[in-house]
Amino acid sequence: MQLVSYLTFNGNCRQAMQFYHKCLGGKLELQTVGESPMAEKLPAKMKKAILHASLRNKNLVLMGSDMVSEQGLIKGNSVSLMLDVKSEKEVRTLFSKLSRGGKPGYAIEKTFFGALLGNFTDKFDNNWILYCKKR
Repeated sequence: MQLVSYLTFNGNCRQAMQFYHKCLGGKLELQTVGESPMAEKLPAKMKKAILHASLRNKNLVLMGSDMVSEQGLIKGNSVSLMLDVKSEKEVRTLFSKLSRGGKPGYAIEKTFFGALLGNFTDKFDNNWILYCKKR
């Protein structure tokens, strides 16, 4: 498994990730809401928002998004710990163990891009995203 930092922004994800890219190098990939199947379900003003960003270099994976919950960006939910695991069994096992006693987010489900993804806040108020890419 790999621990990946996943940062949440309030509309400035593109600018932040471009800054990190300039500072850290690597390969930067950005996907907007407008480039995804979610575009039809969200207001037009969100089409330029970053749905998913990833910056990868030899030693680093940094991910981010402008997608903020209805609560808005508040202290405590701007950073999540993301585990990128190798199998469906592992993602489901870790989700079950780590979320016990916490607050539910989204149950593990298959995404439109073929990965398994789910999130929750653990009993210590830390935010987690569990991810299993289609391999």
